[in-house]
Amino acid sequence: MSFLPDNYEIPDKQSNYLNMKEEGDYTFRIMSSPILGWEVWKDTTEGGRTPVRKKMDEPFDGIKDDVDPSDIKHFWAFIVWNYKLEMLQIMQITQATIQKAVKALARNDKWGDPKGTDGYDVVITRTGLTMQDTNYAVTPNPKEKLAPSVIKAYKESNINLEALFEGKDPFDTKDIVIPDDFGK
Repeated sequence: MSFLPDNYEIPDKQSNYLNMKEEGDYTFRIMSSPILGWEVWKDTTEGGRTPVRKKMDEPFDGIKDDVDPSDIKHFWAFIVWNYKLEMLQIMQITQATIQKAVKALARNDKWGDPKGTDGYDVVITRTGLTMQDTNYAVTPNPKEKLAPSVIKAYKESNINLEALFEGKDPFDTKDIVIPDDFGK
């Protein structure tokens, strides 16, 4: 008998957030419309860092004095179905190359709205590991209906994206109403 079973693999830590930290393909279905805003990371008194997010039309009152304006990033955040982990997650995008590609797909007559039951999956391929050599390619998969189990998981979820603007956990909110734009 060996120290560990022959078929043992260290489990991936499952997060509520889809992070593209490694090279490779990330395939997901966008489930909600995005929230749009500005984000900056600030140092905490405990020695960590925490995000401060504001809606597009809200000023960063009192925060710009503490940070370099170039550190303030425009972000999109939306709920996605991660096929690899088979779970709902929040995906936050600050990379302009990804935002421009997804926007172009959404505005294209042949692709249109990626979210919902009649939408399409998006594949983001990351190459490179450092800030200087990282590139992203965005590819749509052919349109296809979502599995009923994915639709059910989304409709039963209590994810509140707006909680990001309040510095709260979007997964820790009860009695959330799923947006009416799902599947449209």
